[in-house]
Amino acid sequence: MHPATIREPARDLRVADSADVVVAGGGVAGIAAAVAAARSGASVLLLERTCTPGGLATAGNVAIYLPICDGRGRQVLGGLAEELLRLSVADLRREVPAAGFFREPAAWRDPAATPGERAKGGRFQTGFDPAAFSLALEALLLREGVRILYDTRVCAVAREGAAISHLVVENKSGRTAVACRAVVDATGDADVCFLAGERTESLATNVPACWYYALGAGDAPIRLRYLSNPYDKDAGTGGGAKGPFLRGDDAADVAAHVLASRELVRADLAALRAANPGADAQPFALPSIPCLRMTRRLVGALSLGEADLHDWFDDAVCLAPDWRRAGPVWAIPWRCLVAPRTANLAACGRCASWDRTAWDALRAIPVCAATGEAAGLGAALAARDGVALADLDPRRLAAALRDRGVNLDPELLR
Repeated sequence: MHPATIREPARDLRVADSADVVVAGGGVAGIAAAVAAARSGASVLLLERTCTPGGLATAGNVAIYLPICDGRGRQVLGGLAEELLRLSVADLRREVPAAGFFREPAAWRDPAATPGERAKGGRFQTGFDPAAFSLALEALLLREGVRILYDTRVCAVAREGAAISHLVVENKSGRTAVACRAVVDATGDADVCFLAGERTESLATNVPACWYYALGAGDAPIRLRYLSNPYDKDAGTGGGAKGPFLRGDDAADVAAHVLASRELVRADLAALRAANPGADAQPFALPSIPCLRMTRRLVGALSLGEADLHDWFDDAVCLAPDWRRAGPVWAIPWRCLVAPRTANLAACGRCASWDRTAWDALRAIPVCAATGEAAGLGAALAARDGVALADLDPRRLAAALRDRGVNLDPELLR
């Protein structure tokens, strides 16, 4: 019989790198955080466990940049959320509807269009080529002076008092440490928050899901196939959701999710081949990461929810429309991004402090970009001033974000 535990010998870790702001996770939230911090003059190191920037948007083939408008013809998000939306289709020369490649509606390209015309013309969103967007995101990071470590996973934190002093990472160089003045958790799973001892919430509510591209599936040369079991938009297991239900913050759960999701692909390919016997339907590009929706999140000083819709907060640092329906807009307060127990840690994207009633809406790509920009800039300013993130004046941060084109108009909540 093997013992239940083994003892790993203590060892000294080499401090391999350092930065003012270290961002864990290279999805859209992490990229926005890294770019925002770098543009403020901070040194920035981005840690990404895969070798593809963009997270679910690119490695997961979730290739729809959901709306940055309220569905009633009013633009809600500016700043990096808009910049990245435009970057997602900057190289697109022609639309390919079957593949999900499309530009924003014409009314949103016309500066003279009225809100009524924009509402009628469709929401301000795009559909992009994941590979092209990934290359564009990487080029943006490099232009802004962000240093990137791919194939690198955060596995522990070291503390000095209330702050994180180092992140312990593992990659091809072995197990080393990275020194930091501030940290942004953009892992999507609140990994750094969990390792730092913050209170988190995990949900065993994820269902199998897998978006993939297929060749020879009907009359189009390439198609994006949107596969998912029905899920509960209130982050539960009701509402017609179909399991298996998985957390996604556990190794066995992640493997089970990937395997169940690939069964969806096999079944879909079989159906395509039966419907198109003269064609040779083939999978072309599978996602290379699990397509998990809501896994683990920070429990901050406030968990933003449905009850907070249309409420203005004095510490608001960005806004967020609801991609699922026209009208609702949240103001997102700084306290939803700040870790309560760790002085120099912020979270952004889908693992920030949202409750179950809002998590599905606020996990979307545009909100990831908006919260990432706020978290990255806030982390850089706090590191520069030598203050805890909770002590940073959110009004100062909001003013700096407005200077960068972020829309913080309370009238949009009406």
